[in-house]
Amino acid sequence: MIPNLDRMIGISIYCTKTEGTGGRIKSSPEQFFVSEILRERSLDKISSSGSYAVYKLKKQGIDTNHALSDIFTKYGLRLKALGLKDANATTEQYVCDMTTGRSTNTLVTNRYTLEKIGLLQKPLTKKDMIGNHFKIKIEDADFSKISQFNDQDKILNFFGYQRFGSKRPVSHLIGKAILQKNFDHAVETLLSYTSEYDLPHNNKIREMLKDKSNYSKVFNEVPPQMDIERIVLDEMINHGDSLRALRAIPIQLRRFFVEAFQSFVFNQTVSRAYEFGENLLRPQQGDVCFDKDDNLGRYQNDPQQRLTVPLVGYAYSKKNRFDNFISQILVEQQITPKDFFVKEMQEASQEGGFRQITMLCKDFIIKEPYIDFTLSRGSYATILLREIMKPSDPVTAGF
Repeated sequence: MIPNLDRMIGISIYCTKTEGTGGRIKSSPEQFFVSEILRERSLDKISSSGSYAVYKLKKQGIDTNHALSDIFTKYGLRLKALGLKDANATTEQYVCDMTTGRSTNTLVTNRYTLEKIGLLQKPLTKKDMIGNHFKIKIEDADFSKISQFNDQDKILNFFGYQRFGSKRPVSHLIGKAILQKNFDHAVETLLSYTSEYDLPHNNKIREMLKDKSNYSKVFNEVPPQMDIERIVLDEMINHGDSLRALRAIPIQLRRFFVEAFQSFVFNQTVSRAYEFGENLLRPQQGDVCFDKDDNLGRYQNDPQQRLTVPLVGYAYSKKNRFDNFISQILVEQQITPKDFFVKEMQEASQEGGFRQITMLCKDFIIKEPYIDFTLSRGSYATILLREIMKPSDPVTAGF
C-alpha cells in the first residue's frame, strides 16, 4: 500500500518486493548522521595558499540554508554549499567562501561549527562532491528482514520527502504556480496551504491566512520558524504585490520551488515508466547516460554507464524514450517546457538536465540497530530507507 504522502510527491510504486521492516528514524538528530565525500583530487587541491577559503560545516538542529544565512548575517561570510542537509540530523559538509580575501578560522555556536580547512585557487562546485556517507539508527525494526535486503542496486532514484517540504509537501505547488506566472496563487499557497501532517497550531494560522484581510492581524502570531512566511507577509502587508513578495524570498529558495516541481515531474515519470514495464536498470541504444566520471553522453554499450531521465526545463528535447510519460504529465499539470523560462523571475528559470534513474549505493553494512551506506551525490537516504521499511505512515516513522 503506497502512503498518500508518497503519491503527493509523485511516487506511486515500490521497486523492491521485500516485506517492510517497520520501525522509525530520526527520534533525535544524533541518530541520523551524514557526511559529504569529496573527490580525492579535489581534496588534494586544498592547501595553505589560494584565493578561496574552504570550511567544514558541522551542524545539528538547523538546515543548510538557515545555517549559511546565519553565518552571513552575523559574520559577513558569503558561503556556498555543495548540497543541502536536513535540520533533523547531524551533518558534516564542505562549504566555500565565494569572495576572496576574507576568511575566519573557527566559529562555534550551539547549532553549528565552522572550521577552516584550507584554501583553493577556484571555488568548489557540485562536481567536486561524489556522494554522502550515512549512519542511521532504525528503532523498533525487524532486523532479520533488513539482513535479507539485497536490492540496493535496484532502487529507483526518486527525489525524497525533504525536496517537497516533508510534513507540508508544498514546494512543488509553489513552483508550479510560479511557472504558470500565477504569482497571487504562489503566495496564497505558500502562506495558507494546510497539511494533515503539519502541527495543528501551524494549520490554524494558515487557515486564518486564507483571508487576505487577516494578514496584518495574524502577522505577530506567525512563529519565528515560519521565517519565509513572515518575509512574504511583510511585503504583502506593506505593498500588496505578489511578485515583489516572492522576490523578497532568498534566491536559493525561489530556485528551489521551481526545482521541486521539476522533481515532482521526475518522480511521476519514473513511477509511470516502472508501472508500464520499461527496463530501467539497463540503458538502451540512444539513451542518455552518465559515465563513471559523471560525464553525460549517449549509451556506448559500456556497463559502467548509468541511465538517466530528463529533468524538464525550457531546453527540454522530446528525443528520449521517456517523452510519452513526461509529455502526458505536463499536459495534466497544464505546464509546457517553455514555461520553465520565467520572464518576470528569470533567476528561478530552469534550463533542464538529466538525473540518473537508479541509486548508486555502496558499502551497505548492518550494525543493529544502525545501518551504514554511501550514496552518490543527489540521492536521498530516505528513499533507500523507504524501500527497506515500507512505512504505512512516513511522518510517524520519522521521514
